[in-house]
Amino acid sequence: MDDSGDLLSIGTFARRVGLTPSALRFYDDCGVLRPARVDGATGYRRYGVAQAARAVRLRQLREAGLPLVDVAVVLDGPEDAAHGVLRAHLERMRRHEAEARAVVERLLSEAPGDTGYHGGWVRARVGGAELASAVRQVAPAAATGKARERHPVLGQVLLELSAGELRLVATDRYRLAVRVLRPTEFAGGPRRVLIDGEAARSLAQWAVRQRTVELECAGDEARIRLRSGAEEREVLAGCAAGRGGGAEAAAFPDYRLMLEGLEAGRHRLIVDREALREAVAGRAGAVSLSVAGGGTGDGEGAEGGCEKGLVSRETALGAAAEVSRETAPGASAEPTLTVSDGGREPVRLRLIAEGPGLCIAFDPTVLLPALEAGVGPDVLLEIASVEGPVVVRSADQGSFTTLVMPERRSGTED
Repeated sequence: MDDSGDLLSIGTFARRVGLTPSALRFYDDCGVLRPARVDGATGYRRYGVAQAARAVRLRQLREAGLPLVDVAVVLDGPEDAAHGVLRAHLERMRRHEAEARAVVERLLSEAPGDTGYHGGWVRARVGGAELASAVRQVAPAAATGKARERHPVLGQVLLELSAGELRLVATDRYRLAVRVLRPTEFAGGPRRVLIDGEAARSLAQWAVRQRTVELECAGDEARIRLRSGAEEREVLAGCAAGRGGGAEAAAFPDYRLMLEGLEAGRHRLIVDREALREAVAGRAGAVSLSVAGGGTGDGEGAEGGCEKGLVSRETALGAAAEVSRETAPGASAEPTLTVSDGGREPVRLRLIAEGPGLCIAFDPTVLLPALEAGVGPDVLLEIASVEGPVVVRSADQGSFTTLVMPERRSGTED
């Protein structure tokens, strides 16, 4: 540009594009924004009006946190390379935001007298079929009948939206079901709300027909809004219509404490899920699961069952108990699982087992729903104690976990 009237001083140009003169000098030194002319005698920089668009773009990229090496690619590189740089930076920003949010939420939750959940606004988007599947897996663990009358909060399903995750939780004290979903979009939070078990099942029937579902909950509302395209539904939060979910959610059992307090599984059993379900179904009273083969030591064998001395379940989820040393005598080369008692002939199943033999008993009305809620051909049982919670997982779905309380046996220490 030979006409000095088309050139702006560094101060005027800086004000126009929202940068400081020192920043313009720095970008000149780095080679990303050269002045149109530099006076040979004074060293004064002058910029052309046409350079303003590039300068504004440069400022926006730097405000977004882009390193200069990437800024140069976006400004001067091929279009596909520029798009690749921007997409990679966007992913980094999302990851860093999620990590920072998780740290702050953890610090809030650890603060004395602070649950970390203050009923803030939150929105999440998940697949409709995925949400429906999660509800159908978790809702059966909610309390019903007299148990719900005594403890209304246990008849609810907890929705916890935090750190980019949506968790659904339900428990009746003898079962605990947890499913974790990772929304494609997540903003706000954290937030915990309770919805009635029946309302949750109705929600699943609607969600399964939707491609995606957006959940939104405002801090001052006692409801959850769900949208899918033009369709919209509302689900009341809390144990009663018109009541907010905050206080009730705070009274919900601390499922995280239960999971963190689990002992390492001394026994790991992997067995055909459908075969085990059929072997347990139709039995009345306590059902014995005995493992023979591969074990050492003394104890009851697979043939004898463990029905002797059974008492009603009184131990709540998370209660500590000593690890049983029951094993199966006469270990065979291939371990087998024998399902017995309950008015039916014993059924023997092949399995993959880690640990010594054992004998454990369950109420079939508690064990069956955990097996039916699973996904895939195999089920994994992790057993630390014949009196403590048993972890039931699907080998093909690590995001779904169920805890099941076995039947207690007499002659054991509390």
